[in-house]
Amino acid sequence: MTKVHGRSSGLECGGSFEAQKHIRLLTFNIQVGISTFSYRHYLTRSWQHFLPNRSRIENLNKISMLLQHYDAVALQEVDGGSIRSGFVNQVQYLAEAGGFPYWYQQLNRNLGRVAQHSNGFLSRIQPLSVDEYRLPGIIPGRGAIVVKYGKASDPLVLVVMHLSLSAKAQNKQLGFIRDVISEYRHVVLMGDMNTHAERLLEESPLKGLSLVSLPGAAHSFPSWRPGKALDHILVSPSLKIAKAGVVMYPVSDHLPVALDIMLPDGC
Repeated sequence: MTKVHGRSSGLECGGSFEAQKHIRLLTFNIQVGISTFSYRHYLTRSWQHFLPNRSRIENLNKISMLLQHYDAVALQEVDGGSIRSGFVNQVQYLAEAGGFPYWYQQLNRNLGRVAQHSNGFLSRIQPLSVDEYRLPGIIPGRGAIVVKYGKASDPLVLVVMHLSLSAKAQNKQLGFIRDVISEYRHVVLMGDMNTHAERLLEESPLKGLSLVSLPGAAHSFPSWRPGKALDHILVSPSLKIAKAGVVMYPVSDHLPVALDIMLPDGC
């Protein structure tokens, strides 16, 4: 088990779940805090991927206001503390600004002072365990965070991921994830998966797991004119979806995706 950063909340995991019977989930690719409102910004604001900008903290504060409404948050394209972020660990910053007692940063591509490419996870509920994995691929730098809640014998398993762009690499990575989750009944896959739900569920190694995607077209990219469903929360059939959808909160080039699930008996 890897170390989960945070302060003690005084709550046992099972007790917190029993009190609410559901958990509010969000996945968000925050593009290291860069606001993008058109394709031309990829050129005119590209320098912000390498150098600091004071508007980045303002954008993080806007993001934290949204995150306050959720219990567990998966973050992609976060910086772990380098020149471009003003040496701010963005996972920790959002955890503290959003009031999350527990957070975890997975450093996937370490470019030293230049960039700290990371995934992140924020939680209001103390996890049973948190583990990280390196995902296979020709170009290294993709990873997954596996979080377990509840009872060790039958946990709720949340997987945070950011997949590669190519279908070939995605299939290798999803095959790896399938092997990690195959023994569990209650699973949630969250993240920027860089492909549509139909391919994930019908043409990838996830086929046969009976995972459920958001109902309807959940277009999350680009945020200013959503036309592609690249960000997903996929759940096991044992988990009842109470509320789901793309959140119209354009502060990144991706829109966040939210899901409220009812917890299974005995979780």
